[in-house]
Amino acid sequence: MRDTEREAEMQAEGEAGSFKYYVTIIDAPGHRDFIKNMITGTSQADSGISKNGQTREHALLAYTLGIKQLIVGVNRMDSTEPPYSQKRYEEIVKEVSTYIKKIGYNPETVAFVPISGWNGDNMLEQSANMPWFKGWKVTRKDGNASGTTLLEALDCILPPTRPTDKPLHLPLQDVYKIGGIGTIPVGRVRTGS
Repeated sequence: MRDTEREAEMQAEGEAGSFKYYVTIIDAPGHRDFIKNMITGTSQADSGISKNGQTREHALLAYTLGIKQLIVGVNRMDSTEPPYSQKRYEEIVKEVSTYIKKIGYNPETVAFVPISGWNGDNMLEQSANMPWFKGWKVTRKDGNASGTTLLEALDCILPPTRPTDKPLHLPLQDVYKIGGIGTIPVGRVRTGS
């Protein structure tokens, strides 16, 4: 099965499950040709899932756009060498923690979850393939949280407050100048709900 087919199947399976809150999740495309789409989507998201190795760029943009809470799903653990490698997971956690700290996030407030979207490991239920993973823990002044799965990490996101008394937020994705018509701004409306 081609990688894009695998990703499409993972995305369809990822829609299963239920959340404690209504959460907007974006699956940000990693390719630089789609960076405008990623920025527009991130400006509307409560949380995000980054793929294709663009974690640094996406974390920086998320922080710049005001996303306060971060979850890092370390995906494709089934593809490490050896499969489900604790050593590889710990390397990634160390590297990402160092980077997100530089841009302004506190790594102690970030849930790091080793997952395999393809096999469903640690997505909805704790995986037997990673017995070394004892769970994630976040420390924050609004209350600590812990768990073992990505779903539990999503359920522990604190609902953001919406400034409903302020002007409408309209992130622009692009501006088209069409002869005889005029200038057409393109974007997505985000309301206070």
